[in-house]
Amino acid sequence: MAMLCLRMILVAAAMALIGAPADARDDGRFANSPLKGWFESLHSKGGGPCCADADGTALDDVDWDTSNGHYRVRLQGEWIQVPDDTVITEPNRVGRTIVWPYYVNGRALIRCFMPGSMT
Repeated sequence: MAMLCLRMILVAAAMALIGAPADARDDGRFANSPLKGWFESLHSKGGGPCCADADGTALDDVDWDTSNGHYRVRLQGEWIQVPDDTVITEPNRVGRTIVWPYYVNGRALIRCFMPGSMT
């Protein structure tokens, strides 16, 4: 009986760990970056903060494109239209394309998007 209780406790603990959400956050590895303040100041046209470099995802040129003045990105194998009000239009100081996604019910949505040079 004690062994059964121990197993149930271990299974419950494992399930709690598996189900715990993982929030995006800066773990400190970019604390000394000269661009840290700039990244933290970025906002989309809609006014929402993009957060930090640590929250963004750098994209390869094959994972984003533009057509008729609108962007789209490929995240987790799926092409997603980038809403116009999430595009950052100030000069890109890092040169690489960055997208700041967030997920609702497993579906990727775009918080901010900064196009790169596409070279």
